[in-house]
Amino acid sequence: MTKHDIKEFLKENTGYLKKGPEYLSEKFNCSVETCKLGLREAREEAKLSGFDLENVSENEISEFNTFLKRNEIDKADIKSVKFWQNMTGDHRFSVVVKGEDDLMRAAKEELIELLENSSEVIEGSYEPEFQEPIAYEISLPDIHYGKEVGDTLEVLEDEYMYRVKSLIDKAEGLDVERIILPIGNDGMNSEGYSRATTKGTPQQDCAEWQQTFVGYCALIVRAIKYLSSFAPVDVVVVQGNHDFERMFYAGEFLHAYFRNNTTVTVDNSLNTRKYYQYGVNMIMYTHGDKEKPAEMPLIMATERPMMFAESKFREVHCGHLHKEMVNEYRGIKVRFIPSICKNDSWHKAMGYEAKRVAQAHIWNKSTGYEGYLQTNL
Repeated sequence: MTKHDIKEFLKENTGYLKKGPEYLSEKFNCSVETCKLGLREAREEAKLSGFDLENVSENEISEFNTFLKRNEIDKADIKSVKFWQNMTGDHRFSVVVKGEDDLMRAAKEELIELLENSSEVIEGSYEPEFQEPIAYEISLPDIHYGKEVGDTLEVLEDEYMYRVKSLIDKAEGLDVERIILPIGNDGMNSEGYSRATTKGTPQQDCAEWQQTFVGYCALIVRAIKYLSSFAPVDVVVVQGNHDFERMFYAGEFLHAYFRNNTTVTVDNSLNTRKYYQYGVNMIMYTHGDKEKPAEMPLIMATERPMMFAESKFREVHCGHLHKEMVNEYRGIKVRFIPSICKNDSWHKAMGYEAKRVAQAHIWNKSTGYEGYLQTNL
């Protein structure tokens, strides 16, 4: 074999980059000097591409090659590769493909344009005279924006907005003083670039991670603007197990976008669990994948003792399960809210099925929880 042949072999089989020239000489039945030259040039090109050969095991490189084949990525199109180990000891890697800079730039410009369009100060003009004031909680958790379900992002966006508008129509005749809009709860299907959940479970996304982030932010801006034409809107950001990091970033974007709008508040605090008080009502928002339901009431009382003492009606609202489940513990309901999200191929194969519905919950300021309105898909 020639030096060129050896170098081409090493490009396709990067696990051998950690072998010595003597090993390659024996494998290919050629001189040690020829193998040394081919190995040196292949290693130099690998380092220019971002490979950290000292810290990458052969198993990781094998997984990396499998990833490239599965996603039909040519090594010639790779700009850089980074390998690392997370807190639990699992090995991870990320790949930057040539041309992604243009997509990044386009996504950034779109976000900036959205923010620039929000610079106008908007003062509230509501002068309600309500007999029975309520807070109207429009809760559509777990939409998994970007999940591969056979539809385009535009179809999902239209479906989401149609359900929001339908629930507002159903509220006609109610004295809606405030609108509560919990967002997140797996608002996005993955952490983005990794195409995996926060803990690393692989996901099938239908678009690039820049597009899903910008698209989700734009969709929620659209929903908030629509709702704020009816009543002040209180946005509560709930991080899920699919998008724990990205939902925080989205919350910061929304906080910046509506910074000059006195009719919109955004709760994107660092706490995983968020709390909301309205009159005699107390609501805890959490995704529901970490805490045990039976322990949630005690968590409420421990984390917000003053709010707990001032309220008479208390509930925990969760996502995560994609179906409606309600249990009561010591007079406090723990409610899992259903989802409008379609099943992907994996959930279909596993036989998971739940009714796709959108709900809006009614909180009377003085008499407590009064039920919910629903629109079915």
